[in-house]
Amino acid sequence: MSCNNNSLLTGNKVVVVLVFLLCLVHSSESLRPLFACDPTNGLTRTLRFCRVNVPVHVRVQDLIGRLTLQEKIRLLVNNAAAVPRLGIGGYEWWSEALHGVSDVGPGAKFGGAFPGATSFPQVITTAASFNQSLWEEIGRVVSDEARAMYNGGVAGLTYWSPNVNILRDPRWGRGQETPGEDPIVAGKYAASYVRGLQGNGAGNRLKVAACCKHYTAYDLDNWNGVDRFHFNAKVTKQDLEDTYNVPFKSCVYEGKVASVMCSYNQVNGKPTCADENLLKNTIRGQWRLNGYIVSDCDSVDVFFNQQHYTTTPEEAAAASIKAGLDLDCGPFLAIFTEGAVKKGLLTENDVNLALANTITVQMRLGMFDGNLGPYANLGPRDVCTPAHQHLALEAAHQGIVLLKNSGRSLPLSPRRHHTVAVIGPNSDVTETMIGNYAGKACAYTTPLQGISRYAKTLHQEGCAGVACAGNQGFGAAEAAARQADATVLVMGLDQSIEAETRDRTGLLLPGYQQNLVTRVAQASRGPVILVLMSGGPVDVSFAKNNPRVAAIIWAGYPGQAGGAAIADIIFGAANPGGKLPMTWYPQDYVTKLPMTIMAMRASGNYPGRTYRFYKGPVVFPFGFGLSYTTFTHSLAQSPLAQLAVSPYKLNTAIFNSSSNSIKVSHANCGTFPKMLIHVEVSNTGDFDGTHTVFVFAEPPENGIKGLGVNKQLIAFEKVHVTAGSKRTVQVDIEACKHLGVVDEYGIRRIPMGEHKLHIGEIKHTILVQPQL
Repeated sequence: MSCNNNSLLTGNKVVVVLVFLLCLVHSSESLRPLFACDPTNGLTRTLRFCRVNVPVHVRVQDLIGRLTLQEKIRLLVNNAAAVPRLGIGGYEWWSEALHGVSDVGPGAKFGGAFPGATSFPQVITTAASFNQSLWEEIGRVVSDEARAMYNGGVAGLTYWSPNVNILRDPRWGRGQETPGEDPIVAGKYAASYVRGLQGNGAGNRLKVAACCKHYTAYDLDNWNGVDRFHFNAKVTKQDLEDTYNVPFKSCVYEGKVASVMCSYNQVNGKPTCADENLLKNTIRGQWRLNGYIVSDCDSVDVFFNQQHYTTTPEEAAAASIKAGLDLDCGPFLAIFTEGAVKKGLLTENDVNLALANTITVQMRLGMFDGNLGPYANLGPRDVCTPAHQHLALEAAHQGIVLLKNSGRSLPLSPRRHHTVAVIGPNSDVTETMIGNYAGKACAYTTPLQGISRYAKTLHQEGCAGVACAGNQGFGAAEAAARQADATVLVMGLDQSIEAETRDRTGLLLPGYQQNLVTRVAQASRGPVILVLMSGGPVDVSFAKNNPRVAAIIWAGYPGQAGGAAIADIIFGAANPGGKLPMTWYPQDYVTKLPMTIMAMRASGNYPGRTYRFYKGPVVFPFGFGLSYTTFTHSLAQSPLAQLAVSPYKLNTAIFNSSSNSIKVSHANCGTFPKMLIHVEVSNTGDFDGTHTVFVFAEPPENGIKGLGVNKQLIAFEKVHVTAGSKRTVQVDIEACKHLGVVDEYGIRRIPMGEHKLHIGEIKHTILVQPQL
């Protein structure tokens, strides 16, 4: 848009004012100088890599061919240097957008026209919604705000999110960042959020470039003297294939992510960022990544200086690039790559291949198009919009989980519960609600503020901070509970207890929190509602078993609107529909289980991990969550009960009689019929509500060694059903995709025999037989 003075001299006064205002808005949003290929720059106007009508791969090679080795090397790191002679600006690759644009990385900064961005619930909370369309919509909103901030010159276009590691151990400080313990859920979340972030641009174009991290088997930060920089994760081929790698494969295959980040830890004695099999052979070779591979920050430096994987720094630089690393978060490759080339450890062509992957992503983002592209209209007015903030509230509504509701104590009634005591160290918090890897929120509604919209409140913290080191405030808290018609205790954790570099040692509430809950519950005149803020699970068996605690709500870290969402659920303006994306174990579980053991399956005295392999007692199981209404399931049609599976090579001995199975890679998958499961969900209660239909598969017991699977989630669907009505949900089951299991060699097989599908209270058996 041209904003010269001549345009202001024409037309009536209204037009003049409108045009002038539009010019002001446009200029405030276009603060960023063009990254490259400025059409007003005669130096670069004719360069081939600047021509948008030339195929991207040709443009990339043209640019690389113009760079000196020294210029190339300075582009291998996150703070890539400018190349002024070619009209290319410097670029900071590191931005974060785990659940909203964040200023954790140096690529994004708040202030001026962009004081904050919409801060959605932490990922573990959003995962509890089990709503794939919500996950994608959050990604779309975050990318709108990211593009707006890029246009304003305060953010990048490459976002190193989401974190799709498996929440293997409940003590992990970063479990809050993940979609939980189930690999299928984590994979679906990854693909949905990435699609939202990257958009559906024509011709392979990207709105922003997402990154799935941290590949792979990374789920220990700092526990019992073992830290992530020195940890060697010993992982079987079986666990790698059917647990740890599943979300990353889904992210690349289904999400078409533009980047994958390798992790700090070693896997089976090799740093992930120097493992050719994990990077070049798997991510790029088998999964066909269309994008770049980046190191976690200073990972290359870590495997040289702390893990002592190579003798010289040049060998470390060469090992990472030859393994398939394209970009180093940190300065290591900028310092040592030239020496690696001079010593013959690396060729310039190896550097070219790495650059081709990063520059291709920049071109897909439109950074070499000489304009701000199709998203140039986005600016400050598109950040923290009412619609975006409402979505943050809705995401919190959908993610909050009701764990206990004795005698239908909830929802409270503003007519009967005029005065509510709001107690606890998390009762009036702001930043706690947004967890880690967060930015500056648009605004906050604390639990106290939210409840105050429905009732008169009596507020007492009870103890200072979640550490709750003393009981000096207990008396005042008990007095408030005695005066109130109902009591809400907002307890739990925060980043001082669980965070990056900080794993927990146990699962109990910190300090005197349990004592505070018990004493206040005993003193309270009305019903007591315990609200828990946490990322990881907490053993609250004491409250679950205490008849004086009427209800328990897990809010996770519910985002900027968390307090409003908690209050809406407590008072019935919203009906809880969240389900736990992780198992809540008793404290005894972790007392005998080192975090350093990566095995998923139970063996001897080792109890196994997650609902898929652990059979012991739990506080609350995976997928658990109550509602203010009730739902029943029935099969609307009789589904397929028998399936004949044939190998694609009928003349070879593909069928393995000892394991009574067929390799998925040998199965004639394209010819197998889809099994359509039609589940009728009836809302038999008095409230409209949302319900998650879970479909679990229990494989037959046959000759496949070391299987050890209790059951495996294979599909889930979210459905809204009004009170007294029914909805039918269709779930498509495919034998190769959903009935396969992984053997001890990491090979996916279809076991013959009776596969049991669990859908709520329904069990349906499918007999799978070989057709030879």
